[in-house]
This record gives sequence, structure tokens and C-alpha cells, in this order.
Amino acid sequence: MPLSTVDPAVLETLASFDSATVQNAAVVVRGYVPETHDYSGPELRYMSASQRTVVGYAVTSTWMPLHKPARPVVDRYALYDAVAAVGAPVIAVLQDIDMPARRGAIMGDGMAYIMRRLGAVGAVVDGNARDVPGIDESGIGLWATGRAPGHGPFGIVTQGEPVTVAGLHILQGDILVCDGDGVTRVPVDIAAEVARACADVRDKESKRLQYFVAENFSFEAWRKERR
Repeated sequence: MPLSTVDPAVLETLASFDSATVQNAAVVVRGYVPETHDYSGPELRYMSASQRTVVGYAVTSTWMPLHKPARPVVDRYALYDAVAAVGAPVIAVLQDIDMPARRGAIMGDGMAYIMRRLGAVGAVVDGNARDVPGIDESGIGLWATGRAPGHGPFGIVTQGEPVTVAGLHILQGDILVCDGDGVTRVPVDIAAEVARACADVRDKESKRLQYFVAENFSFEAWRKERR
């Protein structure tokens, strides 16, 4: 099934802000939701040198790096085919579901070059990456919970199913805003509203910061104002 997408300008707007501002804007639009549906946990690390904000549609998959799946659910090229089918910027999302999880690598530079060629701008990995300098050279952003130099027989298990990355539940087609703080999830149906709210959030935060750095700042005046 084709993914629901938004005007490319919405993605461009989201990419001009940081993940924290986007999360604040999402709260303005729809209120607070459980963190498991909102943003990633602290174990997810941005491993790319550029540290730029990367935004795209989630294309999800689960993997077993240590043992070959007894009965593969999908073709081994299923993730690549799904990335190519979107026709818009993609964040490839990979979750390690092996036993034990997060022991072998499920993302490497060979995969990164293929993904980049097919339309991926980033990869978010609940598990380990390897060949990280090569992944960086491929041009896609990388977020992962760890690094490891090897894997076993290795194989994809599912594609397009819900996944969990660093405590964040991600559905295929979600918009992901990724930077040094981690990943903020933006459902497609509110993405345009969230993008519009970002500027107001940043403006209010900027004015608040200016208030506290002003030379005429007075603690007593602030105490009276906050009442």
C-alpha cells in the first residue's frame, strides 16, 4: 500500500527546526501523548559527523543478525524495494529482534549506499551498526543504539510492521525528525499543523531567552511577573 505523504514543503519546514522544537510544536497541536509514541530514549545516538537535522518517512523492518530466520517472512530485498517505492525522502528504520538482541550488527555501509541510491536520507537502528565511517560517507544520517564489528547468518524478518526503537513505537509512514537529541515522531495527519506551529514555538522561546540575557534583567521584576 502506498504511503500517505504531505507537501514536500512540510518536510522542508520540519527540517529547518530541531527535534525538540518539533516535539514542543506537536504538544501545542495535539497535547501530550505517552513518550513511547512521541520521541526516542537516550540510548539512541547520532553517529554521523554532520549532525544535521534529517527528516523523512519511516520505512520499517525487523532483523536477526545472529541467526538465520527459520522461515523468512519477506524477501531479503524487501526493505530496499519499500524504500524505492516511496518516491520521497525515507528514514529506514531497523529493529534487532534476535535473541539476544543488540549483539550483532544489522546495518553496514553496503546497505547504506543501496538505501541512499534508492531515496533514503537516514537510518534509525535499534541495534548495532558497523562500518560507521563508510555509512557516513554514503551520505545518509545514522542513529543507532550501538556499534559492533560483525554479525552471523543475518536476515530480514518483517518489513512494514510496527517497530520499537529506543523506546519509541514507529509505524511505517510516520514522519521522523532526527538530530543530535534523537528522533521525534510526527504522524502524517498532523504534520502540516506541527510544521506551522514550529515558528511560533521558536519565537516564544527566543523571546524568553532574550528576557533573561537582557542587561536590565531584574529578579524582583521577574518574581512579580510570574505571579
